[in-house]
Amino acid sequence: RVCPGCGAAAARRLRDGRKPPPTVALEGMASTGMTSTCMTSTGISAQGYARRRRQLMRMAGDDAIVVIPSAPERIRSRDTHYPYRQDSDLWYLTGFAEPEAVLVLIPGRKHGETLLFCRERDPEREGWDGPRRGPEGAVDAFGMDDAYPIDDLDEILPGLLEGRTRVYYHFGRDTDFDLKLIGWLNRVRAQMRMGAQPPHEFLELGHLLDEMRLFKDRDELKLMQRAADISIEAHRAAMRAAKPGIYEYELQAEIEHVFRRHDAEPAYGSIIGAGDNACVLHYVENDKVCQDGDMVLMDVAAEYAGWASDLTRTVPVNGRFTKRQRDVYDAVLRVFRGANGILRPGNTPMEYQKQVIELMERELVHLGLFTAKEARAQGPDKALVKKYFMHGTSHHLGLDVHDVCPPHEPFAEGMVFTIEPGIYLREESLGVRLENDVLLGKNGNLDLMGRIPIEAEEIEALMAARARP
Repeated sequence: RVCPGCGAAAARRLRDGRKPPPTVALEGMASTGMTSTCMTSTGISAQGYARRRRQLMRMAGDDAIVVIPSAPERIRSRDTHYPYRQDSDLWYLTGFAEPEAVLVLIPGRKHGETLLFCRERDPEREGWDGPRRGPEGAVDAFGMDDAYPIDDLDEILPGLLEGRTRVYYHFGRDTDFDLKLIGWLNRVRAQMRMGAQPPHEFLELGHLLDEMRLFKDRDELKLMQRAADISIEAHRAAMRAAKPGIYEYELQAEIEHVFRRHDAEPAYGSIIGAGDNACVLHYVENDKVCQDGDMVLMDVAAEYAGWASDLTRTVPVNGRFTKRQRDVYDAVLRVFRGANGILRPGNTPMEYQKQVIELMERELVHLGLFTAKEARAQGPDKALVKKYFMHGTSHHLGLDVHDVCPPHEPFAEGMVFTIEPGIYLREESLGVRLENDVLLGKNGNLDLMGRIPIEAEEIEALMAARARP
């Protein structure tokens, strides 16, 4: 899935001398060998989540309080809900999957720094919706200092706010919870004549937590590699299944079948576009027939245990590239390889995208889409290039497929990015995009998707094998 904004929005440097965690070598990490003790359902230990919470509290300071509510449930139609997905920040810090929960971090509090408010056990309700942890289970399984029923939040949270100087919170994500938090703050303020000390500063939680999420630790990288491996297997299956007359949704089904077999799900809405549809960047109908002679673009990837991958391949429906298709495909592949060479620690998003645009400009001239003279005459907005390549080349990847991305600052070791150049020729009903996920390292990038074919000859060979017994 392409990022519609700038090229690769990167992270600001960690402030006050904080450094990112060291890069983890990923060779041999295709399996998910996790530590076996005190595991949560994500495969990350309760101790691992506790380390993250402690780091966040150190960054916030002893006079702060951090408040992170769960994602709200969303109605699909009448009394039917969309499948629930936890708020990424709460998931990152706890691995707690249930709705109607609030994590509160209170650095330096003698009676417990990490508190979770969650639903109580309810056998009748659990008979309809499935088991709940309850406050007791939350403490045991997730390493909280204490947990309380979510119904007690209104009574308890104002007392936790009292005496704290700063509140870290994501204002604007959940309007209903925004109003509740303001109400609790006003209740503390109403007690000022009696000596109550309300917080006087609200700060955006992303200034601290986004910086943590930018740099992937070993546990995260194992899960992201697993998501990448599942995506690779799924795309291989789709390449074998592709043939003239197949519907786009049938290819989608081939891919998502592999996801579900491995306890994964799509990380975003699956994009399967053949012919003209490959030139629609976020095409989602997936209901057309793949014709003989079409190229089909498949931008589909798995999310595993909450961590995303992002993978795109564009292949000939009949298994053989025409000369024009091959020329365009190879041009995109050369830009892909060139982008991988300049996506390096220390480079900036603006400079990176500028360099990629220069690579793409040369390829578009070589393809005969405009002349070198016309290229030199175009303005700094590079309108001729953007006619055929209108999106950014890279974006951060993690718990969200377009992950946290504080802009304008240099790339750094330990971040994970996509690389996804594309050329879209609407007048020729031909669109090609290639995309892999890479971990930035000091001595070169590690391609998490290095095991899936990307050379045209490799793709043709894989697709030819479908006809063999």
